[in-house]
Amino acid sequence: MSFLIVKNLSQVMKFKGYLIAGFSGGLIASIFIIFFLMYHPIPLAGGNSAFLYINGSRMQVSGLNDKNVNLYIINGQDMRDEIIPKIFKETLPSVVHITSTLKNTSIHPFPINSSGSGIILTSNGYILTNNHVIISQTKPTVVLYNGKEYKANLIGRDPITDIAIIKIPATNLKPAHLGDSSKLQVGEAAIAIGNPFRFTNTLTVGVISALNRSFRTNGGYVIYNAIQTDAAINPGNSGGPLLNLKGEVIGINTAIFSTTAAFEGIGLAIPINNAEKVAQDIITIGRVPRAWMGITGKDFTHNLDKNASIKTGALVVSVDPRGPSYGILRGNNGTFGKKNFTLGDIIVEIDGRKIRDMNDVIQVVLSHKIGDKIKVKFFREGKLYEAEITMAERPKNL
Repeated sequence: MSFLIVKNLSQVMKFKGYLIAGFSGGLIASIFIIFFLMYHPIPLAGGNSAFLYINGSRMQVSGLNDKNVNLYIINGQDMRDEIIPKIFKETLPSVVHITSTLKNTSIHPFPINSSGSGIILTSNGYILTNNHVIISQTKPTVVLYNGKEYKANLIGRDPITDIAIIKIPATNLKPAHLGDSSKLQVGEAAIAIGNPFRFTNTLTVGVISALNRSFRTNGGYVIYNAIQTDAAINPGNSGGPLLNLKGEVIGINTAIFSTTAAFEGIGLAIPINNAEKVAQDIITIGRVPRAWMGITGKDFTHNLDKNASIKTGALVVSVDPRGPSYGILRGNNGTFGKKNFTLGDIIVEIDGRKIRDMNDVIQVVLSHKIGDKIKVKFFREGKLYEAEITMAERPKNL
């Protein structure tokens, strides 16, 4: 412990003078710092805006390149205590509760009810949700945050991405603010708003736990590049927003990984960049046009052909006569295990990207537009070939 020993009165007077001078100097310095910060913003690490507390007064540090708020604790003040309630208040009018009913034709004559969430895309009533929330062609019921209730029309659905668009007869609605999911980083804060178990207007908070996850929907389609979060997501959250600390929608809460049908720490959301593109297609043309190679395939392993010089790739099982690969690629021929069986082509590279399995092929195709040309390298009977294929549009019945 340190302390000051005063031996005589002159020292006391000098010490008082030092205190007065020190106090005056500190006050002048504080005033100078405040005015300096008002006109000369501090470029904090990461180039992001934040708030600074000086003597209990909050000052925004602005004029920076990026307006993300990732510096949360300043001078002992946790800014999330202010940010998250504000985000909830501003976002809630853009989140809806959706219920859909399917008449059960089984031996138990009770209706099947679906409850989920959705986000308002436009002020005139377009709403984005999950396809699995809309379980029938009958008009789903939409309830706004203020209790107003509407019957919605189904505009279109896309089972491949589990996205659906509905519309309610309302105006002057508040659209959700969409962000950019391509800029996400693991560890960023994540906020989920929805209606789990019909507990309406529920907010949960967590972080982005991982990126680029994939999972299979109930319809058998694989969702790629999903966002993993530990913000609690439960039945009823489907179709609702996953938000960042700017209040922007970064994902559509879609699924959970669970052994109990309830949340166990792993929630999955469709990136908003993907969902927004699908939504725009559905609203403008009523469907989602997709590039198509016209093949079916499976993962190639060495067990399928132990004499092959490669160990991984995508085996072409069949080629659709309507597709652009017909006459270029070749599928399996004959019965597997029989003498007359011929293994199909094994795709190992597309446009310079190595192909390890059939999922790699699917992701490459989904990243292209109709009419794009791709260069495909494949093995056929031990020899390496290269061919150019022009992407066609996927038929509506597939």
